[in-house]
Amino acid sequence: MQHLISRWQHLRQEIPPTVDLLVVSKKQSSESLIPLLEAGQRLFGENRVQEAATKWPPLRENFPDCQLHFIGHLQTNKVAQALTLFDAIHSLDRPKLAQTLAQHRHLFRPNFYLFLQVNLAGETQKSGISPTELASFVGLCKTLNLPVQGLMTLPPQDQDPEPHFKELKTLADQYHLPKISMGMSADYHQAIACGSTIVRIGTALFAKAHV
Repeated sequence: MQHLISRWQHLRQEIPPTVDLLVVSKKQSSESLIPLLEAGQRLFGENRVQEAATKWPPLRENFPDCQLHFIGHLQTNKVAQALTLFDAIHSLDRPKLAQTLAQHRHLFRPNFYLFLQVNLAGETQKSGISPTELASFVGLCKTLNLPVQGLMTLPPQDQDPEPHFKELKTLADQYHLPKISMGMSADYHQAIACGSTIVRIGTALFAKAHV
């Protein structure tokens, strides 16, 4: 586990204090996360509601100040359970989900907030609102009184991510949204340079943690 902590410490040194490090803990055991929690990491991301429901309540008993973000595709029939677990959702991507979230606002955790997922490249295999539909979707979320604070995107894997990062920053500024979730293990340096406020790191931490 010392390799894991060393990698985490290196990331903490590289990432500016103005940018949040979200550790992508999906598929990681509770035991593998305890050293990170003991070292001071408090922000984690999961992409499956059921996995989080099994893993995180016991961890939160010992580390009640940790924050858990949902970073996967959220099905509407999982909303109620998700809201009891997560402090933020990065993947609000369609009107039906917005309406379902609004119907369950009584389950929002303290200081709960949302990111709108934007599909900048129009990739059919990815979720997300297109930039041309973003204005109307932001308006809907305001009408529903949802706590939208930011935008999230996943650039195409076969393209330079920098133009997409810059476009998301421009859109976030346009809609006065302070939080920008972009950048993962392979491209977080570029994302930070383009204005990301939260990077989602999994592989850079865990891929060789046991070597």
